[in-house]
Amino acid sequence: MVKNFGQLSSGETAHLYSLMTDMLRICVTDFGGTLVSVEVKDKSCEFVDITLGYDDVAGYENDNDCFGFNIGRNANRISNAQFTLNNIKYVLAKNDGENNLHSGPHLFSKRMWHVTEYRDDSIIFEIESLHLDQGFPGNAKFYIIYRITGSNSFEIEYNAVSDMDTVINMTNHSYFNLNGEGSGSIVNHKTVIHAVSFTPLRAGAIPTGEVRAVEKTPMDFRKIKRIGDDINSEYEQIKIAGGYDHNWVIDHPDSQNLAECVEVYGDKTGIAMKISSDYPGIQMYTGNYIGNVKGKHGHIYAPRDGVCFEPQYFPDAVNRPEFESSVCKAGQKFDKKIKYVFFNDKLLEIRIQYGSLGETSYETILSDITKKYGGATYSREYSNGNKESWWKTKSITLTAYYQNEGVSVYYRKN
Repeated sequence: MVKNFGQLSSGETAHLYSLMTDMLRICVTDFGGTLVSVEVKDKSCEFVDITLGYDDVAGYENDNDCFGFNIGRNANRISNAQFTLNNIKYVLAKNDGENNLHSGPHLFSKRMWHVTEYRDDSIIFEIESLHLDQGFPGNAKFYIIYRITGSNSFEIEYNAVSDMDTVINMTNHSYFNLNGEGSGSIVNHKTVIHAVSFTPLRAGAIPTGEVRAVEKTPMDFRKIKRIGDDINSEYEQIKIAGGYDHNWVIDHPDSQNLAECVEVYGDKTGIAMKISSDYPGIQMYTGNYIGNVKGKHGHIYAPRDGVCFEPQYFPDAVNRPEFESSVCKAGQKFDKKIKYVFFNDKLLEIRIQYGSLGETSYETILSDITKKYGGATYSREYSNGNKESWWKTKSITLTAYYQNEGVSVYYRKN
């Protein structure tokens, strides 16, 4: 479904595109390829919009907080707004003190993108960026692909190819509030970050180059805890950023595949979200400087009313040889993904156990359950006369206890 999303100051019309399942609805716009809304079902099976944003394109054109923005060519900060690549010095705009932030001020997210393909379950946006656009080398084409990957999940894929070595580090800057946008603070959200270390900052929010263990610091989210537990602590890293605005080093058992980065649990709606990516790091920004912004439905967004989770190469990686490089070689395809999976606290896990039923019967039963209920991860175990067991894990949608002939379903609540 395509809707008119309003006019830009240039007079150009923006459009809003929808992708949806029975459990998930997302809307994106060709202005910046921006993620405008993510609606998922809560514990009462009612849709809730969990992203901060605006009612029309004018809000995004005038935005200073990057609500839903896709950041490119480079996300996060580059120190002194410059870098040297192949013995050539490139100078960027200083839009964050002495540094460059999110490749601004000429943001990818404030340009019209061309829709090259739109299907029921996916959409592709394309833009061309010329040599020295934003100060970066190389003529390049960039693609943003939104793709529904399950009834309760979607992913964003970033592709690009440049004719020169260049910096590419794209991410999404959505602010999430799992209690619903406009519902207030996220400090009571519970969070897990799968990381044993992070990259400390110096003044200006630039990494020092150190990789520091999270153990015995407020940066330790390896076990679930409230975002607000240590957000006002006297820890020097918290004081530098005015809360959390740091990069964590993701535990990657296999750097070639997606790794789970973050788990987040809303404290009122029962909505939970898991994020996976093939980037080496992820930034958690707790909206410390949201400035009482008028957003969707007239809601006023205050500091810490949303939290960003931004998979990325480490900040300032182009100037830090000790960090994994954010340089994409000429002719090399840049390809990174971020996957979002949603649940609610009625059901997190399903175990289906049966005796003589075969694969066909199993799939029929799952289809029946899926039509009736909503979202969780499930696994199955079935036994033949020899009590042989077999397990499989998927991300489909189930939200309640279920029994059918020959089948018992066991579930684990949040």
